[in-house]
Amino acid sequence: MIITTTNTVETRPIAEYLGVVAGETVAGINAVKDFAAGIRGLVGGRSGTYEKEALKARESALQELEQRAQKMGADAVVGVHVEYTPMGQASDMLMVTATGTAVRLSS
Repeated sequence: MIITTTNTVETRPIAEYLGVVAGETVAGINAVKDFAAGIRGLVGGRSGTYEKEALKARESALQELEQRAQKMGADAVVGVHVEYTPMGQASDMLMVTATGTAVRLSS
């Protein structure tokens, strides 16, 4: 399946628009990871812990997007947008939403 942020797929005209499709995931950060990231925040630099969690959450949301598009009969999703939203009272969870338009491409 082709998943792209562009509105078209080069050399493959869109034959049919099937509708908006989305994939969501929520990732929690446990206390140990939060503590390690806090230390990194004090001394400076990137937080590999949070980066890994964000990457896993994005991949999960995109996989869900692809599965839902396949159920619609799509062979591509165009115009994909990924959004990150902190959640929870202490912003200790991260919701990642991937949205796009499911399409069928011409042969």
